[in-house]
Amino acid sequence: MLVLTNGEIMTMEDEETFTGSIVIEEGKIKDIGKDIEIPANCQEIDVTGKVVMPGIIDAHTHLGIGEEGLGWEGRDYNEMTDPITPHLRAIDAINPEDEGFEEAYKNGITTVMTGPGSANVLGGENLVMKTKGKIIDNMIVKNPAGIKAAFGENPKRVYSEKDKAPSTRMAVAGLLRETLMSVQDYKVKKENANKNSEPFSRDIKMESLLRVLDREIPLKVHAHRADDIITAIRIADEFAIEITLEHCTEGHKVVDKIKEAGLNCIVGPTLTGRVKVELKELNFKTAGVLASAGVKVALMSDHPVIPTYGLPLYAALAFKSGMKPMEALKAITINPAQILGVDNQIGILKAGKDADVVVFSGDPLDVRSQVEKVIINGELVKE
Repeated sequence: MLVLTNGEIMTMEDEETFTGSIVIEEGKIKDIGKDIEIPANCQEIDVTGKVVMPGIIDAHTHLGIGEEGLGWEGRDYNEMTDPITPHLRAIDAINPEDEGFEEAYKNGITTVMTGPGSANVLGGENLVMKTKGKIIDNMIVKNPAGIKAAFGENPKRVYSEKDKAPSTRMAVAGLLRETLMSVQDYKVKKENANKNSEPFSRDIKMESLLRVLDREIPLKVHAHRADDIITAIRIADEFAIEITLEHCTEGHKVVDKIKEAGLNCIVGPTLTGRVKVELKELNFKTAGVLASAGVKVALMSDHPVIPTYGLPLYAALAFKSGMKPMEALKAITINPAQILGVDNQIGILKAGKDADVVVFSGDPLDVRSQVEKVIINGELVKE
């Protein structure tokens, strides 16, 4: 049993901060509060004057799939041979020994969503995982967490170079519609076969996308430009599917439409150069504009585009650019947990939740503050 005592606790369940203690047992938070009883014979760590908050969550990465320090040998996030690959599974490509994981958890990032890249119109299945462990199957929080889809320049560039579709935005949208129509037809055939006890040949691509059609998981939609965002919303409406907007670089231009559609946005990576046309509006103000309008916002690193370990800095820069401080902290804790559908386990400090805890030397949004201690599933992984 592990107990953190006398810390300035930010539960992220509300905006209250209080001086108190956290009791951790068997990987879970057993008790938390101002005047709780400290069990006998526990490992007690005094964190007086330190800020204690939930483990930080990076809502969009390619951690473990685009490995640190490697070239093509460790670059497994884009299968650039077919624009429609919804059946590919992140779990089959993640290397837990990627050094990016250790950098992540030592800097307080305890959970990430990782998965395929944006070369394909449909790229494959994402998952949510903890950042400390040796076997990927034992690190998973949720699998699958969604299926990657991509609009805009990336699929256009990849397949125009191969002299095949899609080479235009029309073809990107057309291929996605065509595939979703095929899923609708497949669902009817499967239901009829089951109803009549007839043989049925399964299709792995269709089986994967059935969960999107049935709203069990969302499409995680890569869209930077405003017009691509609107196209994604249009197609989601046509097929009554759930989507999240990933990157959302020009989201500030169409914030009313995003709000009206009730969508969540995972914004970033923003600490990059404007290396392609669709990034010309790149600005840390976007996250604050969306949050101020009532849109639920999470921040991302898009690791390895920018390192996941810098997520607290990206939150600080969003705050500096106008995002309210509590919204900036929510964007790396409770908001990504809710958007990813794992808030039953992580995202806040509360009895019964996973014991993922970060201890900062001071305000987490102050770049001078140090990550002093990190706990994942009750294990002290940095001390």
